Amino acid sequence: MTYPSKIICLTEETVETLYLLGRSDLIQGVSRFVERPPQAKANHPIVSQFVRSDIDQIVALKPDLIIGFSDIQKDIARELILRGLNVYISNQRSLQEILNQILLLGRIIGEEEKAILLVDSFSRQLDFYRQKSKNRRKVKVYFEEWDNPRLSGIQWVSELIEATGGENIFKHRIGSLAVDRTVTDEEVIALNPDVIMGCWCGKKVKVESFAQREGYQNINAIIHKKVFEVDPAVFLQPGPALFVDGLSQMSELLEKIYHTLDV
Repeated sequence: MTYPSKIICLTEETVETLYLLGRSDLIQGVSRFVERPPQAKANHPIVSQFVRSDIDQIVALKPDLIIGFSDIQKDIARELILRGLNVYISNQRSLQEILNQILLLGRIIGEEEKAILLVDSFSRQLDFYRQKSKNRRKVKVYFEEWDNPRLSGIQWVSELIEATGGENIFKHRIGSLAVDRTVTDEEVIALNPDVIMGCWCGKKVKVESFAQREGYQNINAIIHKKVFEVDPAVFLQPGPALFVDGLSQMSELLEKIYHTLDV
């Protein structure tokens, strides 16, 4: 059996996974937005943004396989397929699906044993944080992925929050499409989160802007100054970063908030 020897990664979770599996040598091109690991952008050609790619450059690199993510990259995938290339678009949305995707990538490149060990390690970490927080009062979390329109309820983030002692106030709005996850200020105010986390992909969060929103002055998170910026490179990519850093960072933040609550 032969395995791919030249892979183009249109999103960063595949890049990080290949590095963790010890197969960064397979990577022939990456996204302009790749941040993990830090050396990836310098080590590999930049061939794409999230919704646009340099198709001619990709074709010239003669990859065996191109890996992307979600329906947002369907147009890129279509054009690459029309140029005769092999394309795989994943669509993992839950923590378990992310672990399954790591296993699948391991099989694709002939590193299944390494992938199994990696996933076992991540699963144990997830169980550890679930056990650690299971008897605590849940901290009510508003996790904002974008400010205009307001977006919340991404599934893997919601599950991460729940696993580390929080309650995502918009867990009932979980959906794969952004249109399903738009929320209003009136809803945020009514649900009254204990903490607000801003995680705006592609731009810096203006932490002070939350207190300036109409009606937010009566929200517990604003009253007690519990508004934070968290890292999109950790929380908004459906890949290893959620386990490598996301679990510990979310747990640490929620534990601090928990100790300030009236329990």
